[in-house]
Amino acid sequence: MVVREDISNRKGARKVSEIPKEVFILLNQGEIESVNLTEWLAINHITLLQSVLPSIGLNEKLELIVSELEKQNTESGMTAIRMTGALLDKVMIEESDRKKEDLTMKCSNHLSDSVRCWAAFMNKKSNSSLLDKLLYIRPFAADHHFGVREIAWMSIREDLSQDIEQSVELLIEWAKSDDENIRRFSVESIRPRGVWTKHIEILKEQPYKVLPILTLLKSDPSKYVQDSVGNWLNDVSKTQPEWVISLCEKWGKESDTKATNRIIKKAKRTIIKDK
Repeated sequence: MVVREDISNRKGARKVSEIPKEVFILLNQGEIESVNLTEWLAINHITLLQSVLPSIGLNEKLELIVSELEKQNTESGMTAIRMTGALLDKVMIEESDRKKEDLTMKCSNHLSDSVRCWAAFMNKKSNSSLLDKLLYIRPFAADHHFGVREIAWMSIREDLSQDIEQSVELLIEWAKSDDENIRRFSVESIRPRGVWTKHIEILKEQPYKVLPILTLLKSDPSKYVQDSVGNWLNDVSKTQPEWVISLCEKWGKESDTKATNRIIKKAKRTIIKDK
């Protein structure tokens, strides 16, 4: 399908009511990606399922998945994405390994960012190691779409929080990546407070556990990564302000760069506001 240039290059509406009808239809058909949070949150995942499942060979499972979403009165947003991914996993249990892999790949590589978000919540196996789970989620963490990248860390955050020491050990390698999206994931996925997620209590009290990753990124050239590191430290400043102040002073002496100074400013914003 060829999408008109004015649709492909749109900036995105500020309100759901302002989304053009044609754009809204294409989003719910999985024919285009969302371009901002307003569109991302507006997508009706039941309508999207009705369009996507027949095209990937899961038409016979459509009624079951839709009925479950309707029971929970869940059609859009984060909850709908999480439930849809879990339900897709559930209905594929009886399929052959080859078909499961094929269906998962179709969702993982779908044009629609929302369908790729479903895929981030698929492939959940009780016997998978944390390393296996990270390897599966890595393409989503590196996705060009902002929504898929956010869902990537949300989908694995609970697993990471259950063993912070091992998580940090594995994520250190991510912090060394050439891809700024992967480096950002190494921090954002284990933010002490996070966004739309449960807090990681141990990191609110023992932030030093993540110091190996933070140190690697203290002068990262990417503003995307800088924001994540600054926000991570700002989270901690609400429970361990002295630790954050001490670390920022140390970094300021060791790395007097524009990047580090920008991180420090973000890290101390709550501390400064509270004075």
